Amino acid sequence: MDQRRATLGADYVDRNQAEADDFTRPFQEATIAWCWGFRWGDDVIDAKTRSMMNLAMIGALGKMQAWETHCRGTRTNGVSWEEIRAIIHVVGIYCGVPQVLECVRVARRVKEAE
Repeated sequence: MDQRRATLGADYVDRNQAEADDFTRPFQEATIAWCWGFRWGDDVIDAKTRSMMNLAMIGALGKMQAWETHCRGTRTNGVSWEEIRAIIHVVGIYCGVPQVLECVRVARRVKEAE
């Protein structure tokens, strides 16, 4: 939970936890254990690099709500806007212009909110 809060922000994490109910809580607990425990719990890859990898993969999948959340997280983990732009270019090369347009649209919204 510490890494999750550090990357996504305490407000986001606390709101997400508060919104969990009996139906969604088991999945949320499993996701936290798997993603934030197993995935982020080792120190082989630093947080900045992990954030960049996540942003590229989530962008490639076209999961834009998660992409927006992780775009903010990359900034928390020290990723520059130039690096985010380079990640978007990689997504474009492998996934096409329509996906780049989505990534740019969401990145612009995150950038304007900073």
